[in-house]
Amino acid sequence: VQLQAYGGGLAQAGGSLTLSCAASGRTFSTYNMGWFRQAPGKEREFVAVIRWTGGRIYADSVKGRFTISRDNTKNTVSLQMNSLAPEDTAVYYCAATKVALSQTTTTKFYDYWGQGTQVTVSS
Repeated sequence: VQLQAYGGGLAQAGGSLTLSCAASGRTFSTYNMGWFRQAPGKEREFVAVIRWTGGRIYADSVKGRFTISRDNTKNTVSLQMNSLAPEDTAVYYCAATKVALSQTTTTKFYDYWGQGTQVTVSS
């Protein structure tokens, strides 16, 4: 599976952005798809995941503001980000895994990663 994330950019605090991730391969629908982010000087952290069956988990820091969705007919996963704050500034990565949902909040269990897209939120 090859992943390509796009849609990042500059937003003002309180604004919105939508990230998308395009996947190659015919088995996309069988993967759990996650979004992670990494701010300068910090470790990569979990943001959200959507299971191949549709179940979702969100990090507490984005719950209620971000929404993850997928379209298996288009091999895409999206992250709608609302009420953005400067602390959301990071490079965002999409990733794919087949592990159980309970393990999908950890980077080491992901097999495939996109190249990352920068999100910058100004105050």
